[in-house]
Amino acid sequence: MNRVAIAGVGCICALGATTDDCMQALYAGERNFGLPSRFPSHCSTSQPVFEVPDRFLDPWPFPRTLPRTCRMTLIATEQAMAQAHLETGDLAQQRVGVSLGTNIGVTAGYETGQAETVSFLLPRDRFLATNPTCLVAATLDLSGPQQTVANACSAGSDAIGIAAAWITTGTCDAVIAGGTDELTPRVYNGFKSLFINDDHPCRPFDRDRKGLNLGEGAAVFLLASEAFCRSRQIDPLGYFLGYGAAADAQHFTQPRSDGLGLRLAIDEALTTAGLAHDQVCFVNAHGTGTPGNDLLESQVIADLFPGKPFLSTKGYTGHALGAAGPIEAVLTLGCLSRGSLPATAGYTIPDPQLPAHPVAVQTAVQGTIAVTQTLAFGGSNSVLVIGSKGCLP
Repeated sequence: MNRVAIAGVGCICALGATTDDCMQALYAGERNFGLPSRFPSHCSTSQPVFEVPDRFLDPWPFPRTLPRTCRMTLIATEQAMAQAHLETGDLAQQRVGVSLGTNIGVTAGYETGQAETVSFLLPRDRFLATNPTCLVAATLDLSGPQQTVANACSAGSDAIGIAAAWITTGTCDAVIAGGTDELTPRVYNGFKSLFINDDHPCRPFDRDRKGLNLGEGAAVFLLASEAFCRSRQIDPLGYFLGYGAAADAQHFTQPRSDGLGLRLAIDEALTTAGLAHDQVCFVNAHGTGTPGNDLLESQVIADLFPGKPFLSTKGYTGHALGAAGPIEAVLTLGCLSRGSLPATAGYTIPDPQLPAHPVAVQTAVQGTIAVTQTLAFGGSNSVLVIGSKGCLP
């Protein structure tokens, strides 16, 4: 089985226009939130979101006629390629696949058109031309497999897990993998109808938490076999070590109160990585700020990773739906490389009902392996195990 190296990463979200910008803002404690600026809300109250500023997108030479979802995906892909010192044509017609997760995908660009017609049939060439997965493959002229995962908020993490399997089994030499999603009126108002949003900047694991804030962005990993990296003199940033997924099979939107699905996903991820729980140095929790999610995650972390530090980064990025898992995976790798965790933004008052609490200040960590976990509607639980450069013997 081939080991999966991380040859490059790219990230664009409210936190920053690049991975480096995101990491600097993360440790500076910056929170770039506000009311929606690109569309009106017809609800009586508005709630903050974490939008990607247009100034992050404008410098890139991608057509503005493309949906934001696609533009952000191409930007993150370009960053990952550049970090691996690869140009657009370097992967053409090779065994390189694309695996991306999304909730909204290309449909965001058709909301206005769909409101004007009862037909949901879209021109085939127009639809495929703006599908993020197809677009990346066409832009880079890739001949490997293509997969789009639409599995609610775990979509991006699942897409990375699928991509890693293509490499370990020898199906691909490299894969563009990650997730992407943009904010739209349908998503914003849809979440408001569920009454799980906070009317303040979200407060993961805090006693006074009331819910989540939505976000948007894209994050991409260039995963590759070690042979691929050697042939192109790429020094891996780290390694993808394991992936686990399990379904609660209980409720459309509410997670199981005992966290069984999450526990199974964590155990599977560590088993595939050949690791024990005590080899993990920290956990990047899903940490949405909703009462139920944070309670069960705290219980699971306390049971499976007693005494281990953990955090939530959604207080910096918002909940970016299908891009949430990949964005958090990029930040997890960055925290491993720095050997420290930033404070959990929004967390100030410990909740006495929680058995474990996230880091409230910047905290040093010792180790080379971390877990990042994603929970989604439909009871989907996805867990990734990531290692920094020194994680392999």
